[in-house]
Amino acid sequence: MNLILWLVIGGVIGWLASIVMRTDAQQGILLNIVVGIVGAFIAGLVVAGGTINSNDFSLSSLIVSFLGAVALLAIVNLVRHGSVR
Repeated sequence: MNLILWLVIGGVIGWLASIVMRTDAQQGILLNIVVGIVGAFIAGLVVAGGTINSNDFSLSSLIVSFLGAVALLAIVNLVRHGSVR
């Protein structure tokens, strides 16, 4: 059940981040899931010093995951296009 929650919430967070970064037309559902999960992992490393999977489901962890996904998309845009849109 935990894996399904990771995929669903990661997909939603990745989709919202892609809307904010205006890359939604370039991404499919699979890439949204990857962006959401990888962005949440990176944000967890930076903010929590380890992992985001600490068995507590809170609004603050969702916000940190969203910000991590947005940062990941910004970095990808910077590398791909040379500028952040």
